[in-house]
Order: sequence, then C-alpha cells, then structure tokens
Amino acid sequence: MNVLSLFDGMSCGHIALEKLGIEVDQYFASEIEAASIKVTMANYPNTIQIGDVTKVNGKDLPKIDLLIGGSPCQSLSNAGNGSGFDGKSGLFYEWVRLLKECQPKYFMLENVKMKKEWQDVISKILGVNPILINSNLFSAQNRQRLYWTNIPMDGLPDDREIYIEDILESSFDSKYWLPEKNAGLLSKKVDIAGAPDICCIDVYNKRYKKDRKCPTLTHPCHNSIRLLQDGKFRKLTPVECERLQNVPDGYTEGVSDTHRYAMLGNGWTVDVIAHIFKNLV
Repeated sequence: MNVLSLFDGMSCGHIALEKLGIEVDQYFASEIEAASIKVTMANYPNTIQIGDVTKVNGKDLPKIDLLIGGSPCQSLSNAGNGSGFDGKSGLFYEWVRLLKECQPKYFMLENVKMKKEWQDVISKILGVNPILINSNLFSAQNRQRLYWTNIPMDGLPDDREIYIEDILESSFDSKYWLPEKNAGLLSKKVDIAGAPDICCIDVYNKRYKKDRKCPTLTHPCHNSIRLLQDGKFRKLTPVECERLQNVPDGYTEGVSDTHRYAMLGNGWTVDVIAHIFKNLV
C-alpha cells in the first residue's frame, strides 16, 4: 500500500497502520515542522518526506492507495479566530487538490468540531458526511473530532474504560510538579473540595474533571490542563500525553518537551485512526 499523509506531523497514521499489521510499501509525508519530521524519521526512517503541501504535485507520485490528513484547524475551531477557510484552515483545499490529482482508493480527513456551515462545505466537496468520534472510547482523553472517510465502518466499539489513573507514570522528573507559588495560585482559582485523589484540572473553566478523563490535549500555548495527584499539582509528562493519544511510550523523544507537547496536542488518537483503518485489511 502506498500512503500519502498530509498534515499528520509525527505520523500517527503510520503507527495505526503498523498496529493493524497493514503493510506499507511507500509512505509519503508532507510536513514542514522540523521537530515533527525528526520524530517521524527516528521511528520510520523509510518515510519519504515531500515538504510543503502547496508544492506537492500528484503527478510526481506513484499510485496512491490511501490519502490521509488532518488539515489545520486553527481558523475552524471554536477556539480559533473564526476566519474559517479564509485563514490557515484554507489549506484544506490543498488536501482536496491532491485528492483529485492522486485519485486514491481510500481517503480519511480529520478535523475539529466546527460550525455546521463549514462542516457542510467539507461534506459537499468530499461526498461523505463526517463521523463524530470521541477519543474517550479508546483512551483516557476527551477529544471530539470529525472524520470524513470512504473507508467502510461498522460502528464504534464499547468504551474501553481507560481512566487518567491508568496512564500515569509511576516515576518521573520532579520538574513536572508545579512550584509552590503556582500551585497556590491554582488552588485559589479551582475549588477542589471533594475532588478525588487523582483527577485532571481544567484550569480554563476552573473546575476538576469528575469523569476521571483528561480534557483535550492542545498546543502548549493553549494548554490549561493540570493534574491533581494526592493533594499536589503538576503537569502531565510527555509520556503520559503519549499514552493519552495511544502513542508508544517514548515515541516523541529526541526533541524538547515543548515540541513533544505541541505535536501530541496537534496529533491524532492512534486507536481511533486504527479503528477507521481496520477495514483496509
């Protein structure tokens, strides 16, 4: 199988295919972020990096069997600037261009929940309606995303019942604990009366999560998640974030924590993608 991957920075799609035992002949990745490329090449050295999507020509590629991507969500997201396809999310049309040029048998596009009018634009162009899947069925993370695909799907699995306490590291660097000053400020912002010994704190909404799940991982500059553990506050470690995205432990090693958090926040929940891909077998 030849795969063309657009906007899937650290190649979560490749991890999903490997989990399913689907043989990949050539995996072409369009990515410009250096840290993500470094992580991909450390794990999948045979990946063919083809750079900026706007400069990729389908005629230069062999027959593509599967086109995947998660076009930028910044201007479509409810947390974004509301510019829609006029903003960075307009790169969706580059994905569409390559869909037309490559004519793959299968495709899969991921994006955030968005205004119905924008969702309908994508659905009309692709000829399929999206499936809304929450990663909390597959991991300890609440993450609602839309998936447009022509891959046959037979519904969603039962909840695996994975909770935040199931993905925590037993030992980690003390640097992840919040300094006393910052912990004190957080205590003033969030009422933790009655909170369980281990839970995630949604700092932005000033409350702890009662469902024993983690809020959606995001880019570090927007991240407001903290962990309450035995009366103390800390950040999630990169490995814990990998587990929330079903990424193998240590997969993102070799770059700074900031870059690790960023690519995991921008990445896919691997087992969701594997569930979609399973009928490719």
